[in-house]
Parts: sequence; structure tokens; C-alpha cells
Amino acid sequence: MFEQIKHNMENIAGIEIYPILSLLIFFFFFVGLGFWVYSYKKDKIDEMSQIPLDDSLILKDN
Repeated sequence: MFEQIKHNMENIAGIEIYPILSLLIFFFFFVGLGFWVYSYKKDKIDEMSQIPLDDSLILKDN
């Protein structure tokens, strides 16, 4: 079955750009995500980590 797919893919002109393009998108997405996480402010991370523990944010039924 793989040989049939491989044969069909070899006959399509310009198909070799798609794996390269998807690798570049994958690479740049995760490099950008890593840069964003690394540059995120520590104060904001600490504030967000306390949200589940903050009782003042819980809505109380009256």
C-alpha cells in the first residue's frame, strides 16, 4: 500500500515543498512559543498560579 502512495506522490509536480513547509511551520511555532514562555514576566506567572487558590474569586450563592 505504501508503494502505491509513494508512486502517486512522486508523480505530482511540486509536492516536495509540503513536508519542508510543514517542518518550518512546526519549528517556528515551537521556537516562538519557547521564546514567549521564556520572556513571560515572573510576576504574572505567580499571579496566575494563585488563581485556583484565591477564595475571593469563588462566586457564592446567596
